[in-house]
Amino acid sequence: MSKYNATYVIMKHILFLVVKFCLICTKINLVNYLSVENISKSYGERILFKNISFGINSGQKIGFVAKNGTGKTSLLNILSGEDNPDDGLVVYRKNLKVSFLSQDPDLNPALSIEETIVSSDNPILKIISDYEKAIENPDDAEAYQNAFDAMDANEAWDFETRYKQILSKLKLDDLSQKVANLSGGQKKRLALANALLTQPDLLVMDEPTNHLDLEMIEWLEALFAKENFTLFMVTHDRYFLERICNEIVELDEGSLYSYKGNYSYYLEKREARIETQASETGKAKQLYKKELEWMRRQPKARTTKSKSRIDDFSEIKSRAHQRRNDHEVQLELNMERLGTKVVELHKISKSFDGKELFNKFEYNFIQGERIGIIGKNGTGKSTFLNILTGSMEPDSGKVVIGDTVKFGYYTQKGIKAKEGQKVIDVIREFGDYIPLKKGKQISASQLLERFLFDRKKQYDFVEKLSGGERKRLYLCTVLIKNPNFLILDEPTNDLDIVTLNVLESFLMDFPGCLLVVSHDRYFMDKIVDHLFVFRGQGEVQDFPGNYSDFRIYEDSTPKSKKEEKKEESKPKNEWKADASKAKLSYNEQKEYSKLEKDIAKLEREREALQTKFATENWDNDEINKQSKKLQEIINAVDTKTERYFKLMEKLEGE
Repeated sequence: MSKYNATYVIMKHILFLVVKFCLICTKINLVNYLSVENISKSYGERILFKNISFGINSGQKIGFVAKNGTGKTSLLNILSGEDNPDDGLVVYRKNLKVSFLSQDPDLNPALSIEETIVSSDNPILKIISDYEKAIENPDDAEAYQNAFDAMDANEAWDFETRYKQILSKLKLDDLSQKVANLSGGQKKRLALANALLTQPDLLVMDEPTNHLDLEMIEWLEALFAKENFTLFMVTHDRYFLERICNEIVELDEGSLYSYKGNYSYYLEKREARIETQASETGKAKQLYKKELEWMRRQPKARTTKSKSRIDDFSEIKSRAHQRRNDHEVQLELNMERLGTKVVELHKISKSFDGKELFNKFEYNFIQGERIGIIGKNGTGKSTFLNILTGSMEPDSGKVVIGDTVKFGYYTQKGIKAKEGQKVIDVIREFGDYIPLKKGKQISASQLLERFLFDRKKQYDFVEKLSGGERKRLYLCTVLIKNPNFLILDEPTNDLDIVTLNVLESFLMDFPGCLLVVSHDRYFMDKIVDHLFVFRGQGEVQDFPGNYSDFRIYEDSTPKSKKEEKKEESKPKNEWKADASKAKLSYNEQKEYSKLEKDIAKLEREREALQTKFATENWDNDEINKQSKKLQEIINAVDTKTERYFKLMEKLEGE
């Protein structure tokens, strides 16, 4: 075969492979959504990242991993369009719809929860609005049919049902509650619901599991595993990364590394990469010593060949002096030994607004116990810790604390730095020198270095620290008090995975008592021996095992009939049939389904108030006041009942 024929065969084979690859890409619907091209970001002299590039394709679920303070949130802000890079480009696919879940969502405080959903920039709301307009103009049959078909194609009939289900899963049940009255965690969950309902092409999330209890996290995990979302997220939840992500992107020492797999695969390949880099650095050091000797022997007159070798020397020197910044948090606690009596809880009870958190709970802590606390939000976990540490009194029962007990309490509130205070000033409030074991001491600056704050960082203002860095500094202030009973309320929020691994290693060697509230399942599995499960309605269960043991137990336990009963919702086909036949507007459909519940609620209020007239010993002023209230309820029932029957007539009449 001639060389021309051989070249033809090779080119033909290459063309075949290219076509085959294109067909595969088309089959799996591989579409590039976004390309990051050599972007950089810095603040003053502080460089967060420089010349990093990567892409996001449809169907990818990417977890972004980096140390605190290296620019995770800054990168997410750039991807979502909230910020711009100093250099480089972010190229978006045309008409790409991106939703961004930030750690501090910007919501209108004047709106209610439901108003926030229905006033959002959601394309389905536009489809519903077009349908409403078509209903108002019945003569234009074509416009109505197009609007109806759009409602059908986008499943807009179920939008109200869908957003109520999501809000219910996220424990946002009072839809009339104003955003201004929501806690920070509730606002984050409302923003998450909005992001999910927008059905974006790309969902960018910053710590989506923060402020979610374990039940919510597992629901979200199941949703992302089942639905075809394209995700790019920062999260410290390692089980979430393990079960959701199909790629991990790591920013390490200024370089970007991509791993096509879940978290376990990433850990394995990352370790291999670090070992390879260490080996290459070792070889470079040997070569550097050899080249250094040669450089010293060189005469003044140099040949062209020696000049080339001299130019290569600077690169060899750079490789030989590469060092990983993997210092670990170290602290030799001067902990006072716990006595026989630690903490005793004698039938403690607590209620708020008639809601029972725990009832006659008893427990005696012993030396070296490691207990995790889990339960839904609002079941009394933080209240329990406040009672334990004496900042709140129980309604009944008593807490007996041993003479040798010294609490270290890490709360969700975090550090309260003074205005203009620098990092080192926070530690110096405890003294210029901190006592350690065996009579040793350490300077405030040396202590901060052990907590991963280098000399330059120590003189940064506290308000300039990232969320994770502030948490690390706060943890430092708790631990330097040398507690022997350590209480941690959500310690993993905002901490990077590197710091979490270090904290876990420290806690596993902690010789005192440990009590932890956390939604981080990986963290709990690693450091606790048994659990207090706050189930609500005053019930607290002592479970002998870690979180994974508890999940296995729960999944294998038959559910009660009450738990198995699912909320009935109107089938989609029935919604369509109603709309086709009656042509009720979307808002009328919503109103019709809501009126019956409202009427029943008002009638219960009326009955309760009428009962009070017979049982309460009110004076004349109070009787007049309550009589007006009763009349208002009766009027509301009459008005809503009249409207209900009008809508029913319209429905049945057509």
